[in-house]
Amino acid sequence: MSVQIRDPRFGDVVGEDAEIEQIATGFGFTEGPIWHPEQHFLIFSDMRHDHQRRWSAADGVSTYRHPSNKANGSAFDRQGRVVSCEHQTSRVVRIEGDGIETVLASHFDGRELNSPNDIVVRSDGAIYFTDPTYGRAREDIGLLRAIEQPHQGLYRIDPDSGAVGLLVDDFWQPNGLCFSVDERKLFVNDTPRFHVRAFDVAADGDVSGGDVWAETLDSNGEKPDGRHPDTPPGMKPDGMKVDREDNLYVVGPGGVHVFAPNATCLGVILVPEHTTNFAFGDADFRSLYITASASVYRVRVKVPGFAAF
Repeated sequence: MSVQIRDPRFGDVVGEDAEIEQIATGFGFTEGPIWHPEQHFLIFSDMRHDHQRRWSAADGVSTYRHPSNKANGSAFDRQGRVVSCEHQTSRVVRIEGDGIETVLASHFDGRELNSPNDIVVRSDGAIYFTDPTYGRAREDIGLLRAIEQPHQGLYRIDPDSGAVGLLVDDFWQPNGLCFSVDERKLFVNDTPRFHVRAFDVAADGDVSGGDVWAETLDSNGEKPDGRHPDTPPGMKPDGMKVDREDNLYVVGPGGVHVFAPNATCLGVILVPEHTTNFAFGDADFRSLYITASASVYRVRVKVPGFAAF
């Protein structure tokens, strides 16, 4: 059994007998998985090896981009292009069809960004990303250097002008983020606090609110010390997505935590390595592709996720 059930509704959303399988391993630090809904392949980051890799059932693992500037989170935009957060360069870039990189964001208010971490694209083309300091503090997943920004923020790139705007600046370390099904809510987690916060999204893309919506707790109802350096990745909130019924999946202690739309934790998909992120995939979007330490895993669920574009 690869699950920990905390509410009977878990069986309807994930399944009581969900089993996890390892589909690839031998990497340095996996992150940022995204699934191509038409060509049916997975792109994910291998940060310590400075790669973005491609996996498909037919071809296995190959190189998508190297060097990747220690890319972390990625997303497809509405034209099917990859947009990625780079820890080593403090940039958000778009990979064009010919492989050329277009820089979408690198500075705010005259200073370099910290280390853009995770990213989502709204249906109007606006790009939202988080900017913690992790890539400036660790050589293996970034580049050691001084912090220039006075905050760890949530940003929006305007789809028309390309302007970079700061939306929220009161996080300790913002990380995973995702929209609700109707895009009226934006969920952003604050990793050291174990918080998942919910923001209201206005028609113009601005956000308000930001109350704590849920916390990712362990099986004892507790949370480890999120600021302690010995608390490993995969024990704190990280990657986050919703399925088509607005159940929210978020990395937390033990694996992937699943919350009902009313913020009740239904249970946890248990992962044998420290978990970082995941993406819904396969033709029916009922497979969860999970990045965890040196491996990528897959588990089938009952409620499908979304196509990316």
